[in-house]
Amino acid sequence: MQINIVNRITDSVNLVTSKIQGRIERRRIISLNPPQNPIGNVLISYILTPFLLKPGEEMPLSHTHFWECLQMAKTFLDMGYCVDVIRFDNDVFIPQKKYDFFIETRWNLQRSTPHLDQNCIKIFHADAAHLIFHNAAEANRLLQLQQRRGLTLTPRRFEMPNKAIEHADCAIVLGNEFTISTYKYANKPIYRVPISTPVLYPWFEDKDFSTCRRRFLWFGSGGLVHKGLDLLLDVFAQMPDYHLTICGPINKEKDFEAAFEKELYHTPNIDTIGWVDISSKEFLKILNSCVAVIYPSCSEGGGGCVITCMHGGLIPIVSYESSVDVNEDCGIILPNCSLEEIKNAIRTLADFPTQKLQLMAKNSREFVREHHTQENFARVYSQTIKQIIKDRTSKQQLASYV
Repeated sequence: MQINIVNRITDSVNLVTSKIQGRIERRRIISLNPPQNPIGNVLISYILTPFLLKPGEEMPLSHTHFWECLQMAKTFLDMGYCVDVIRFDNDVFIPQKKYDFFIETRWNLQRSTPHLDQNCIKIFHADAAHLIFHNAAEANRLLQLQQRRGLTLTPRRFEMPNKAIEHADCAIVLGNEFTISTYKYANKPIYRVPISTPVLYPWFEDKDFSTCRRRFLWFGSGGLVHKGLDLLLDVFAQMPDYHLTICGPINKEKDFEAAFEKELYHTPNIDTIGWVDISSKEFLKILNSCVAVIYPSCSEGGGGCVITCMHGGLIPIVSYESSVDVNEDCGIILPNCSLEEIKNAIRTLADFPTQKLQLMAKNSREFVREHHTQENFARVYSQTIKQIIKDRTSKQQLASYV
């Protein structure tokens, strides 16, 4: 009895300590200075992880935002600005200095706007579709699943909506026209910077497209219904001649895992791998064994998982809402993501001649190597910031004439 009481007390203390440490970490500010005399100040409200890495510690590869946030800071440092970085969920930050730029990803801008200088350029860095659309899309997928299978699963990607676009002067969007369309209502200038990718892959010279033509990959992060995995499990369970490999954090969504246990673990043509390091030999082997990545997501801010697979030479079969530029030379767009539409896309692709499959795979890879790399992100982001400054100056000059 005494041991149990001690254990409960220890657990409670650990929980309180963890909450305190989490609150302190959430309110931390990272300050960076340029090598030359600073010309001003920039605030980035995003993530802190890339700025807290220890010497020799590698940048995480699990999401593009780690490297991108660091590069955003470097862009302003190279321009001569001091840069402060806070977490997007910092709930107490109030500007204490004059900022020339305020870069926002979620909620801090709308609270901070009254404290900003009138000449501060406020930029909404949109790494997701508008959260009203985002939440509604997932709710609709969960409703469809409920009606189709008679079960209710927990929402995984819901986020509290923000008014960053309303308080910003302009927005930078990582996705394509789909993501942009969810923000057009605000009538703010929107600039596109193509999302990056953390790993580049070689072309698989030995890939046998005649052998892998019926093998498909779903690769995604959390929010399995949001990203359409439930649809694919229903589809491939009915298509035993086609194979699906699944790479993602399945075991972190226990209700989904339980609901689809048969399809995930007891269906011969479905192979559930789980989360995979995208720089590993295992993932390279998977890329070489599949013909396409299939990703019927309901809402994305740039489709980073799809971009990664396209770099690995996979042909994309994706929803329009995946926010990836795909034309008929390199892939297939799913307008509605119905089960029959997905089945037809799978059959259509698998029936293409081997030479066409190889050409589509090459086109897919060449497209992302031209547009979706870290080098291109750095270049376009820098150009975009300079263009925003130019447009802001032109607007001010025009106003002075009126």
